[in-house]
This record gives sequence, C-alpha cells and structure tokens, in this order.
Amino acid sequence: MITVLFQGDSLTDGRRIREDATDLGQWYAKRVAGDLELKYPGKYKFINRGVAGNRVVDVYARIKADIINLKPDIMTISIGGNDVAAEYVRQNGVPVEKYERIYNLLLDEVQAALPNIKFIIMGSYNRIGASEKAKMIQPEIAERAAIAKKIAEQRGCPYIDLQSLFNEAEDRGVQHLTYDDVHPDYAGSELIKNALMAEIEKL
Repeated sequence: MITVLFQGDSLTDGRRIREDATDLGQWYAKRVAGDLELKYPGKYKFINRGVAGNRVVDVYARIKADIINLKPDIMTISIGGNDVAAEYVRQNGVPVEKYERIYNLLLDEVQAALPNIKFIIMGSYNRIGASEKAKMIQPEIAERAAIAKKIAEQRGCPYIDLQSLFNEAEDRGVQHLTYDDVHPDYAGSELIKNALMAEIEKL
C-alpha cells in the first residue's frame, strides 16, 4: 500500500478534525482520496496533516511527528500563503530568503530520513484582483510560489502552479473557486484535486 501524506497550511487542512487522525478534512485532500480509492481500491493510504495558519517554519517544527514518523511514500505540500499573511496580521511573517532556506531544509531532512519518498510541490495562490487585500499581497504570494517552483525544479519534483490553474479557470468564467480569495470552494477544491491526482498517478 502506498501512503500519501497531504502537508501544508489551511488549504490542505480543509477544516479536518484534529482529534481524528484519519480525518482528511473537507477540501481537496478528501476528494483526491475518494477518487483514487474508487479508481484503485486498496492501493493507497491517505493521511492529512495540514494545519491552518502554518508557515514553512511551523511545518518544519513538526517534521518528526507529522512527516517522518508517518513514513509516507508520497508527500504533497502547499505552504507559503501564511508566510506572507502573518506579517500583515501580526508582524510574524517569514522573509523570502528564510522561506527558501527552511523549505529546502525541511525537504532535505525528510529525504535523509525517508530516502525513497517522492514530493509533489504546489505553489501558493490567491485570486488576483478580487479584493484590495488580495492585490496588496499578490506580489509576495507570487514570489513564494516562484521559490517553490525553483525548489521543485532543482529536486526534479512535480510542481503544480495553482495560481495559473485558478487564473485560467476564472478567465473561463468558473464560479465558486474560493470563498474568501484564498480558501477553495467546491470548484476550487475540484481544480486542485484534478491536478494533484494526475501527478500522484504518475509516481
């Protein structure tokens, strides 16, 4: 059985019940698990350890309990939005240089402990032009996404450009992508699910 770990912030968390280790939340992680189980019965085991509000430093702080000890074969990760937003909310963001350094350190240590693990990296996003706040932080969100892409390319990992996926869908008139410019609504969850499933099936 292949263990797939979903890791990241609130986008991954999906309002999961923390007291239930098997709960996958309500957003894309649960949809990926459902579709893959229907398509490949019994092939995968799914774990969600996304935590709302997390920055890359927070994921790194729980690397042992929430990644290494779980021994995943595949880890998907989406982190970066709070590294920007936390600076505006409580002056506790993660500067871009530190974001890159800790992200690489996180993946290095996981790879050292689990040499055969495969990573799927997703870039941060928000809805361009949806609100004044979204417009304000968009350049910094894009900067973190560019770093995530660079890290994926350097490591030969799949990279999912969520910003482009959301932009293209919005240009086509797709509604209900997010409910607050960031967190995925039902169409947004489906969009992420489709992209992530395609990459998981390739591994």
